[in-house]
Amino acid sequence: MNLHPLSRTKGLHPYYLRAMKAHKTMRNHSHIKASLLIGLLVFMSSFQSASAQEEAVTQPLQQETQEESEFNSDFIFKYLAAEVAAQRGEVGLSNQLFFDLAKATHNERLAERATQLAIFTQNAKIGLDAANLWLSINPEALEARQTLTQLLVMSGDLNAAKPHLQKLLEKADTRANGFLYLNSLLAQQPDRSAVLSLVQNLAEPYPNLGEAHLTISQAALQTGNPELALKEATLANKLKPNWELGAIQQAEILYAQSPEKAINFYRSFLNNNSNANDARLSLVKMLVEQKRYNETKSDLTKLAKAANEKPDVLAVIGALSLQSNQLEEAEKYLKQALTSKLKDKDQVYLYLGQLAEKKKNDDEALNWYAQIQAPQADNEVPSKQNHYLEAKIGSAYIISRTQGADAAVSMLDDLQDLTNLQIALVIQTQANLMMQAKRYQDGFDLLDKAVLNVPNNPELMYDHAMAAERLEKFDIVESQLRKIIKLKPDFAQAYNALGYSFADRNINLKEAHDLIQKALSFNPNDHFVIDSMGWVHYRLGELDKAAEYLKAAYKSQADAEIAAHLGEVLWQQGRQKEAEKIWDDALKNSPENEALLKTVKQFKP
Repeated sequence: MNLHPLSRTKGLHPYYLRAMKAHKTMRNHSHIKASLLIGLLVFMSSFQSASAQEEAVTQPLQQETQEESEFNSDFIFKYLAAEVAAQRGEVGLSNQLFFDLAKATHNERLAERATQLAIFTQNAKIGLDAANLWLSINPEALEARQTLTQLLVMSGDLNAAKPHLQKLLEKADTRANGFLYLNSLLAQQPDRSAVLSLVQNLAEPYPNLGEAHLTISQAALQTGNPELALKEATLANKLKPNWELGAIQQAEILYAQSPEKAINFYRSFLNNNSNANDARLSLVKMLVEQKRYNETKSDLTKLAKAANEKPDVLAVIGALSLQSNQLEEAEKYLKQALTSKLKDKDQVYLYLGQLAEKKKNDDEALNWYAQIQAPQADNEVPSKQNHYLEAKIGSAYIISRTQGADAAVSMLDDLQDLTNLQIALVIQTQANLMMQAKRYQDGFDLLDKAVLNVPNNPELMYDHAMAAERLEKFDIVESQLRKIIKLKPDFAQAYNALGYSFADRNINLKEAHDLIQKALSFNPNDHFVIDSMGWVHYRLGELDKAAEYLKAAYKSQADAEIAAHLGEVLWQQGRQKEAEKIWDDALKNSPENEALLKTVKQFKP
C-alpha cells in the first residue's frame, strides 16, 4: 500500500526539520550529539508551553509522565536514538522509536510525529496505529481524524472509515467541500458499487445539499449507471441553479447519450451564465469533437478575451482554434501564449508546427519542430520525451514529402532511448510513410517484423492488419483483428475493421453486422463506423437503411470513401443525378482517392 502521497513535512516537529537540514553540514558525531541535546530540550519544553486547549486535553497524561519518566534516562535515550536514526536515513527505526515514545507518554505531538513518519516510510500498520493513538489522545483534532480516514480508505477498509467520514461531514461550514472531495478520496477503490453505497449513505442526512447529490452522480457514473448519474446531477443543479461544476457534470453525462442534447444544455446554461468559462471551454471541445467547427468561433473569441494573458488557457484556445481550422486566430493565441510565462512551451511549438503544415509552409513547420530539444536527463518529465518524439514524427512526414520516404525512415531510425510504446509508434509511422508512398509491400514487411518484436501491442497489430488488407492477405487480417478484440475488448476500430472487411467482400454478413453494431456501441458518433453500418446494410440488400446511415456519415464528414459508398447506394436506388453530384463534389477535394475513382469508373465508365 502506497502511503507516501499523504506525507507532509509540516506535520513533523519543527526541530526534526531543522535537524535534517543541519545534517547536511555536520562533520562529526559530537556536532550531531550537541544538536540533538538542544533539540531534546526544545521538545521537552514544548510539554510545558502548549496552548491552554492542548493542556486541557493532555494534562493528566503529562502529570503522570512528569512523575514517572519525563526526564528519565530511558526516555532521553529513546528520543536521542530516534533523532540519530532519522538523521542517518534509518527512518523506519526512527518511526518505531517515536511510536513507542508516543504510546508510553500519550503525548499528542509524538503521536502525530509517529503518524507522519509512518506515512513517509509507507508503514501501513504503524501509520494506522499511530493515527488511532493520536485521535484517542485528542478526539477533536481534525487533522488526526482526516489522516486516519485517509489511511483507512487507502487500506480498503471502507466500513472502518465510514464513521470518521460521517464525523468530518458534520461541520456545516466544511460539509459541501467535504462531499466534493469524497470521490477523489475514494477514486482508487476497486469496488465501485461499495463506493456508491457508501456515498449514498453519507449523503442521506443532507437531501437538500447540491454537492451531496453531485457526489452520488459521480460515483454512479463510475459504476456504469448513467441513469442514476443523470438523475442526481439534475437534482444537484435544481438545488444549486447556475452552478458551473454541476452543469459540467450534467453535460458530460448527456454527451454520452446524445451530443446534441449536451450542446443544447450548455447553450441554455451559458445564456444565463456568460462568465462560466470552464463550461464554455467544455462546450467548444464538444463542438470540435463533433467537427462543428463553424459554431466554435464566437465561443473561442469570448474565451480568449477572458483569458487575460493566462498562458495555459491561451494555449488550449489556440489548439482548439487550430482544430477548428481557424488558422489566423490559432497562430495569434499560440504566439501570445509563447511570449508569456508558459511552463510547457514544447506543446505550443508542436501546435505551431502543425499549423505551419496546414498552411503548407514546410520550412516554417520544420523550424518550429526543431525548437523541441531531446531530453538531457533520464529524470526529465515523460512529456518532454513525448513532445520530442511527436516533433520528430511531424518532421518525418515533411521529409517524406520533400526528400522521399527512405530519408524520413532513416531519420526515425536514428532516434535513441525509446520505450517499447514509443518504438511501436515509430514503426507505425515508418510503415505509414511507406503506404503513403504506395510501397505497400515494404510497409507490410516492416509491420510484419514489428509485431513479432513488440508483441501484444493492439495499435501495432491493427496497423499490421490494415497493411495486410491492402495486399489482400485476408487470413492475416482476420487473425490479427480477432486477437486484438480478445486482447482489448473495447477496441472499437478492430470490430469495425473486421465487420467492414467482411461486408466489403460480401461474406459473413450477419457477423459483419454484429461486429459493426458492437463498434457503434462504443463510438456511436464515429462517421467511419456509421459508414460501415450503411455498407453492410447495402450488402444485405436493405437500400433504404443503407442510404440513411450513409447520409448521416457523409453529413458528419464529407470523406471521399463515404461519398463513394453513398453514391453507389443512391445509384442503385435509381437516383443517378444525386449520386453523380456527390461523386463530382468529392472528386474536387480528393481527385486521387482510389476507392472513389474505382466506384465512379464502375458506374460511369
